[in-house]
Amino acid sequence: MPPSPRDASLLLVGPERDFPQERARRTYESLVDAGAALFSERGFDATQTPDIAGEAGVSVGTFYRYFDDKLEIFLEIERRYLARAYQDVMARLTPERFVAVERRQVIDDALGVLLDHVNRSPALQRVFLEMALRDEKVAALKRAFDDASRKALAQLIASICSRDQVADPEATATIVHAAVLECAIVISGARGPLPVSRERAMTALSSMVYRCVFGREGS
Repeated sequence: MPPSPRDASLLLVGPERDFPQERARRTYESLVDAGAALFSERGFDATQTPDIAGEAGVSVGTFYRYFDDKLEIFLEIERRYLARAYQDVMARLTPERFVAVERRQVIDDALGVLLDHVNRSPALQRVFLEMALRDEKVAALKRAFDDASRKALAQLIASICSRDQVADPEATATIVHAAVLECAIVISGARGPLPVSRERAMTALSSMVYRCVFGREGS
């Protein structure tokens, strides 16, 4: 069963961690960085906890003081990635920006930020999508991100468009969200080489989103 909105929010925030010393915090961050690099390079199955510990320059025992297993650190890596992407994209999609800035430019800015996030590690993105099909905890994290994103997008559309323009903001947000995420992954090259330039693909995606929400450009 998908998590409730409250559960989804907690999944994106993640557990609180209290580090008694700065050294402990640095060790934790080193493990997270090492895990992200290795999962991107080798995938989930081929990455083991001794590999992550070695990459971070600590013992395996130290790894287990911070994480129960490699799935827990993988979830933390992906939670950070998704939470940052959500916050950075939604910061550019506010009702105020659609009033103060030309609407097409607002869409272009948000899509550019999203693609930048995907481009940071398309390999890690592929691993995440694969694991979401195999592991319920990873799937729950993906649902949390998708649910939060769709809800925020639906609220935005409802606030900037009349019901004459968009009769069903929730359904529109569902379609726009799914299309944009898949297109961003394709444009990043994660599915293979693009048959057109990134610029042409981004222009087409921006136009599609604009027409879906606002109708014909210039109207």
